Amino acid sequence: MRCLWTVAVMLAALLVPTAAQAATPSYLTLEATYNSVANGWSTVERYLDTTPGFTQESYPPDGRGDQDGQRLTFFGGVKRPFSGRFLLYHAPGWNTNPKSTPVLLVHGANDNPDRAWANPGESGGFGCGALSCPGTGMMQHLANAGYRVFAIGFAHKEGDNLMQAQEVGDAVSLIKAKLGVPAVDLVGWSKGMMSARMYVSSVKPSWGRPYAGDVRKLITLGGPNAGYDYPFAHGWAHDLSIWPECGGGVNSPAPHTHMTCYGVYAYHPEFSFVPAGGFDCYAGQRQMLARFDGTYGVDQTQQDWYTTYYGGQGFYTSGPGIQAAIDAGSLISRIRQAGVPASVATYLLAGGSPSVAGIYNENRGPSDGVVFVSSALSTAGIGTVAGTALVGGANHLQLGWYPAVESQVASWLG
Repeated sequence: MRCLWTVAVMLAALLVPTAAQAATPSYLTLEATYNSVANGWSTVERYLDTTPGFTQESYPPDGRGDQDGQRLTFFGGVKRPFSGRFLLYHAPGWNTNPKSTPVLLVHGANDNPDRAWANPGESGGFGCGALSCPGTGMMQHLANAGYRVFAIGFAHKEGDNLMQAQEVGDAVSLIKAKLGVPAVDLVGWSKGMMSARMYVSSVKPSWGRPYAGDVRKLITLGGPNAGYDYPFAHGWAHDLSIWPECGGGVNSPAPHTHMTCYGVYAYHPEFSFVPAGGFDCYAGQRQMLARFDGTYGVDQTQQDWYTTYYGGQGFYTSGPGIQAAIDAGSLISRIRQAGVPASVATYLLAGGSPSVAGIYNENRGPSDGVVFVSSALSTAGIGTVAGTALVGGANHLQLGWYPAVESQVASWLG
């Protein structure tokens, strides 16, 4: 009888999943698998999170925010996917490399796992922040060093970080189930810091799931840990790259709703940080806003600088101002107050070169061209600061491939 009881206990232990044998959550549906993948990736899977609460987010009507490249295929040919869908990229060696803790890479705004992590040159010149762009990046560096590497791809390029943080948690759950591991390391670049940090901090929508205690290390690259205000501080120059009447086509929000270009006073509510005219295409950017005028001032060389930052009608532009945008949904204060658990070793890296090719660079204080160094290295609300680094030669768009950054990330991952 004792032998039978022992066997029964052993069988029960095998049948009940442990933390290191977690099953794929029932609310996740695998919709498609792709094995012919560009830029060195091994496999891409598309998942649907069926949890009620995910929405169809707004997209700019001129198509600038639509899915493109091979990502369009992976999203089933849908240019404007539902935000409950996401992609899970697998690097070569994802299930065979020797490093015990897998790594999930989380890309930034208006980006994708290919250009961000595997082929910085995919978008051509200037796409990687330099005059010439390499054909490999962080993914290949880490995979070649023996790490088991994954990356998440979001449906909306500028989407709501509350929903995307839930999907970071989804991706972690999937990796745990695939590999039978208890924890994953997260690397969040720029806006990717938001969803990665929000996941471990349980900053979630009312319908969302809290942190599951399954992240070992959090690494942020140029993350606006204290927020950013670049578009409002340099509004005129920033808008020229966005406003179609001025020749712009960048998928990025504008501090204005009205702007004069070549004598035409145009109205574009779809580009606004603040929901306007039935559009809210850039919730994820609004959630990163914080004011730095008290620390670094405002760029007074820009046309309509005062009304751009503080709101109102200028000579050529009109907009709500940064405080209205913050009030409409910035999450920076909430994230810092929630705090990263002390159990998550957190590492902060900043670029120190304000030299991003093709844009008007942040010049009011030390920055990587977009995010202040003081913001990227801000430790407020972080329970365990395990390391910080300033890579002086890298600008904001180089943080996914710059050799010194790759080496630092690998060193921190251990």
